[in-house]
Amino acid sequence: MSNRSERLNKLVALLKENKTLTVRRLSEMLGVSEMTIRRDLDTLKSDAIVDRSYGKATYRSNTVVENSFSNYELYSAKIQMNEEKDRIGRFAATLIEPGDVVIIDSGSTADKLARYMPEDMDITVLCYNYNVLSYLINKPLIKLIFPGGYFHPNGQFFESPQGIDLISEIRATKVFISATGVHEKLGITCANNYEVLTKRTALQSAQTKILITDASKFGKVSPAYYAQLNEMDIIITDSALPPEWKNIIEQVGIKLFIV
Repeated sequence: MSNRSERLNKLVALLKENKTLTVRRLSEMLGVSEMTIRRDLDTLKSDAIVDRSYGKATYRSNTVVENSFSNYELYSAKIQMNEEKDRIGRFAATLIEPGDVVIIDSGSTADKLARYMPEDMDITVLCYNYNVLSYLINKPLIKLIFPGGYFHPNGQFFESPQGIDLISEIRATKVFISATGVHEKLGITCANNYEVLTKRTALQSAQTKILITDASKFGKVSPAYYAQLNEMDIIITDSALPPEWKNIIEQVGIKLFIV
């Protein structure tokens, strides 16, 4: 099974049916190497589809896919920009320096950043997303701050008034913020209203504001507004960014990295 999108869909179906399967068994069922299965499972884990433990994977019954799609075959739309998000996350991690205090937002691109965070650097990270936290707890030199609060499973997002207060007391050198829509006039938006105050507070608490989002989000508008484009200092996106958006970003005076 060489088509990755097809293979990931099949993985979701097998795990949904069996709940838990070993890497070896999945390798046998799909006819690919165990290394390939592990890479695919990493993708599914980063998008909150499965939980990983030693040598096996378990389907999350409250997964984003189950809540968002009526049929697992539609999952291919969700993973379409996975390689671009991976490049964005990997590059974003190179901007982190020793001694930084970093806030990492929620979202699948933020998950990628968390995966590539330096393991040999003394840094402090505040996060409020379960997937991001699950990567960072395995990096022993990172000092973690997790505000907690009410859990929203569709985005693996935690929020509460007490969490907002904690974020507002932090002074970060960098915040890496995500978006589901970036519009020249209507600003930067996300899918859920419950995210807005947390995102706004994170932006207000950080010295350098870095937007990490794939090119498909530019020109789009989601329901919940949280920032204007000119509030960002840096944007990291992929090479599919339309030329007109390169001009808009340059005119606003934002530093642009295309990866």
